[in-house]
Amino acid sequence: MPQINWNDAFNFTTKLTPRRVWNGVKVVSSFYYSQWRKQPIQWGKPFSISLEPTTSCNLRCPECPSGLRAFTRPIGMLNQNFFKKTIDELHQELLYLIFYFQGEPYLNPDFLDMVKYASNKKIYTATSTNAHYLTEANAKRTVESGLDRLIISIDGTTQEVYQQYRIGGKLDKVLEGTRKIVKWKKELGSKTPYIFFQFLVVKPNEHQIEDVKKLAKEIGVDDVRFKTAQVYDFENGNDLIPTINKYSRYRKNADRTYSIKNKLLNHCWKLWHSCVITWDGRVVPCCFDKDATHQFGDLKADSFASIWHNEKYNTFRTQLIDGRKNIDICANCSEGTKVWEED
Repeated sequence: MPQINWNDAFNFTTKLTPRRVWNGVKVVSSFYYSQWRKQPIQWGKPFSISLEPTTSCNLRCPECPSGLRAFTRPIGMLNQNFFKKTIDELHQELLYLIFYFQGEPYLNPDFLDMVKYASNKKIYTATSTNAHYLTEANAKRTVESGLDRLIISIDGTTQEVYQQYRIGGKLDKVLEGTRKIVKWKKELGSKTPYIFFQFLVVKPNEHQIEDVKKLAKEIGVDDVRFKTAQVYDFENGNDLIPTINKYSRYRKNADRTYSIKNKLLNHCWKLWHSCVITWDGRVVPCCFDKDATHQFGDLKADSFASIWHNEKYNTFRTQLIDGRKNIDICANCSEGTKVWEED
């Protein structure tokens, strides 16, 4: 588990209100009551959602639908007016807003305006970026927007290694953009955003784990976190699967095939406390439904409250209670497989 960053933790607590705390109590209680009753009970609203700024991306990462240009759903940009309407409906209970699902958020020209709108509602905001668009102006606006958490993907400490996964990417742009964010935090006297490097451990970069920690210290990044990689075609081996067991989701079997290492826990509470909303308003269960195949409703046609309690949602919650192994998007779930390290 990661060490607590007290500045970030204190900042998070400032977003709590009596209404949000009470909603959290209702959500947690309804989840455990549902497990006990073996039927879906939902008393609260989500206190965490992911909203997708765009499906577009400038890179071609090999295990990412955006990078592969492999979506079976429509591609596009989140509309600012739709975003505001959604936040206006949810903000009283909503505590944590992730501006990310697929794509590169900074490609949406209204992205930072939307961050500022959510920040003004006292919602804890976070995003994940490949940092290629952190120009001087964007870096300053990012700090000014009130963004609370900035995850910067950096999967190598040399261009040769970085580009093996981040195809089309330029490491010098990532480092330059990161330095600009750190600089503007200091110049504006801001404690936010909390910045951390996210290092997706794959076989080509596993020898640079210690190097990225040193690089983060040198630049002034708040933290480094390591993430295990989801690999789609893993059964017969894959060049991305790391050799360091700690950072791999997969184990090599006696017949040289591979299988998922961790046992799938037969419960999940994401359907009680969170959801994902695609750029065009589709409500889906979680970040593993990348093609939005399990759609519970359309926010452009119905209110969130009506979707959150509708028959489709409750049927899916029932399936989770009955057994996750029969749900396709749960098969390669990373729950319990993330690895965190700090200096």
